[in-house]
Amino acid sequence: MDGQTQPQGRGRQGFASMDAAKQRAIAAKGGSAVPPEKRPFARNPALAAAAGRKGGRASARASAVPAPSDADGA
Repeated sequence: MDGQTQPQGRGRQGFASMDAAKQRAIAAKGGSAVPPEKRPFARNPALAAAAGRKGGRASARASAVPAPSDADGA
């Protein structure tokens, strides 16, 4: 195989199949469905930074902990 073939029966679908102008129009609306009072990170950069640090710690901790095994004999 040449690595350029698509899976059988699947072509460009969904967002990828739209023309560029339609994609831009949809992307430009990003977040507008959420009212400003429901977007705390937009109003509080310190809160956003704290959440990012928390996520980074959780991600690093999850990758450092070995996966649980069934070696307990149960």
